[in-house]
Amino acid sequence: MTTGEANKPRAGGIGRSIRLSSWSSRLAVVLLLVLLVALGTQAVQAPGQFLSQLLIGITNGSIIALIALGYTLVYGIIELINFAHGDNFMIGSFVGLTVLSGTFLGLGFFAPITGDAGTAIKILGVIFALVVAMTACGFLGMGIERIAYKPLRNSPRLAVLITAIGMSFILQNVGIIWKGPAQVPFPDLISNANVFGGNVVFRWKDLFVVSLTIPLLLALSYFIRSTKQGKAMRAVAQDKEAASMVGINVNRTISITFLLGGILAGASGVMFGLFNGTTVFNVGFIQGLYAFTAAVLGGIGNLAGAVVGGILIGIIAAMSDQYIGVRWTEIMIFSVLILVLVFRPTGLLGDRSAVQGGGEERG
Repeated sequence: MTTGEANKPRAGGIGRSIRLSSWSSRLAVVLLLVLLVALGTQAVQAPGQFLSQLLIGITNGSIIALIALGYTLVYGIIELINFAHGDNFMIGSFVGLTVLSGTFLGLGFFAPITGDAGTAIKILGVIFALVVAMTACGFLGMGIERIAYKPLRNSPRLAVLITAIGMSFILQNVGIIWKGPAQVPFPDLISNANVFGGNVVFRWKDLFVVSLTIPLLLALSYFIRSTKQGKAMRAVAQDKEAASMVGINVNRTISITFLLGGILAGASGVMFGLFNGTTVFNVGFIQGLYAFTAAVLGGIGNLAGAVVGGILIGIIAAMSDQYIGVRWTEIMIFSVLILVLVFRPTGLLGDRSAVQGGGEERG
């Protein structure tokens, strides 16, 4: 049987499914095709600009993917949408800013880390800020779980959800007290210069974000798949009672899940500040919604889905900024969220209740 013959039943199945689909599904397919044709036209007319926007989208999507992983890790374990996670990301950016701006409680502990410092000092400063922010946000996430969520472990889900929203507001107010309601600038430590030159723009800031995201994703994947604690997380995600019967400490496993999500939020907070040059007390709200949309798009509870969803959301935002208008970007992203919830609630890669690898795909 030839390849073409083998594809006939599949092609026939897709055509039959489109014919049998509702008018709303057909409209969504038509809109998607129109968007793809429009993007293809722009790619042919100005390939350099299109590739530059694509790279910006991948960079922004990397930050969104790290935040989305925090949502999907917690959902995979206890099926909770942790709305305080985006604000933990904001706290991470504030911690990083405090380290890099050279002041702490009015004292100049970190004063050498400035834009005029040498390259070695800048690199050490960024590494130090990342470590401090990741540690602080990790323990903050774990503390929130112990204080706010653990006492409600057997309560109705609505009670835990409302508590998560309450924790979000508390962290936002902590941000206002700490840095004020206005935007605060980050030190300009990473160059905006183009790495490759030419028409395609890929700055050192983009390289910084991508080169830091990849090791974090690989480390998380190794931890989940290969370590004893990662296997315990997968077991708890599948069946808490059975995991407890074989000697797994469920409470400790849930706390470590929040610790991991907080660590990723801290890293992404510092990267966001250095990449965009600013942060603000409510930055976690909009970035958190972007990340939640990415987690739903990829399939919440699915680690690979969170990464794929984050990259796609970043690319959609970058293309919308360039070809439609910045003011339409949020509308485009939340339209994606609505379309996913309507047409594929389990996301592109399916919803796995277990944390990657051990769960049974339901989508």
